[in-house]
Amino acid sequence: MADIATRVYNHKWKIDPIVRSLLDTDFYKLLMCQSVFRNKPDTQVTFSLINRTKSIRLAELVDEGELREQLDHIRSLSLSRGESTFLRGNTFYGKRQMFRPDFMEWYEGMRLPPYHLEKRDGQYELTFEGTWPEVMLWEIPALAVLMELRSRAVLDGMGRFELQVLYARAMTKVWEKVERLRDVPDLRLADFGTRRRHSFMWQDWCVQAMLEGLGEKFVGTSNCLIAMRREVEAIGTNAHELPMVYAALAEDDAALARAPYTVLSDWHDEHEGNLRIILPDTYGTEGFLKNAPDWLTQWTGIRIDSGDPATGAETAIRWWKDRGEDPREKLVIFSDGLDVDKIIELQTQFAGRVKVSFGWGTLLTNDFRGLVPDDALAPFSLVCKAVEANGKPTVKLSDNPNKAMGPDAEIKRYKRVFAVGEQERVEVVV
Repeated sequence: MADIATRVYNHKWKIDPIVRSLLDTDFYKLLMCQSVFRNKPDTQVTFSLINRTKSIRLAELVDEGELREQLDHIRSLSLSRGESTFLRGNTFYGKRQMFRPDFMEWYEGMRLPPYHLEKRDGQYELTFEGTWPEVMLWEIPALAVLMELRSRAVLDGMGRFELQVLYARAMTKVWEKVERLRDVPDLRLADFGTRRRHSFMWQDWCVQAMLEGLGEKFVGTSNCLIAMRREVEAIGTNAHELPMVYAALAEDDAALARAPYTVLSDWHDEHEGNLRIILPDTYGTEGFLKNAPDWLTQWTGIRIDSGDPATGAETAIRWWKDRGEDPREKLVIFSDGLDVDKIIELQTQFAGRVKVSFGWGTLLTNDFRGLVPDDALAPFSLVCKAVEANGKPTVKLSDNPNKAMGPDAEIKRYKRVFAVGEQERVEVVV
């Protein structure tokens, strides 16, 4: 196990590129990338960094030269032979050869496209433009780089013993969470913390702690590189990116209303079992489920990623019952802003009513709250989203209006098309 504090002190991270492999990404990105490669390979998309926590002025914390150095390094990466063998030959979700030969040939030869970086009002404007399959693979490494450079900036002035104590306290904090979760009956928990982690080494340490502390209750990690190295399951399905881009490509309101289901129809053609998980909140869960085609009731489950999680789960349970399905046979995955108290609360509330699973993100892999002066390592909400497709803006409404994005006129149009009424605002912490 790496001595993280010593590595930080001796090398100031120079020995460790932040992103050291194209597999240092989330599994769902590769699954979605293959789907896009098959169905929408020529779509031109723009991704953009969005810092929802304006008080964190990244351009004043993170050196531009170091940021460019890390981004340029990522552009030099390609799959190694061992990494390619892992993707081609491994079994994922019970399926051999999850990734098709044509996709793998493309991915093995792919290099990430150029980026555009500017400073404006204390923030970085970082954008990526190009064909959808290439550009979408920037999202996770771009976020990981910015998050870790922020961590490095805060840690840079700390001495050897100060760092040792800091990491000892952070490790204790994680382990105390593990101990509280250890005795929760029927718990199923995965690491979803790549995008906003403290650092790669820290995420890797957290996964090892979960493996030892939770045993079979820990079902895997979203991070492909860590999954390969630690021989655990790679976990992930799909994200808001797919319906956002499909919707932007819609030619009229009728096509827009169909877009979220067209996405899942394409997904249905490729995947089965536990990969058939509905993410219903892109344009409002209530409306999505109300208008969903009957074949979606046969899918394995639903992921709750915005709004009040208990409300979202109750809505899903009612929907399954109304459509003649037994909710006890369905899977509900909670993945938004989780920490130990909420995990235990939701597990207790829904155990026996549905199959419950958790994707634990930022507050697993980046919970340094209260450990440094001014809480300078507290996690914050940084995202990298598709903002344009074939020249048209994308929109996300969410079940929490604080997560909405897109031009005001388009947001108004989408709310009309998807019949989204008043929504409760929930603070976005991470």
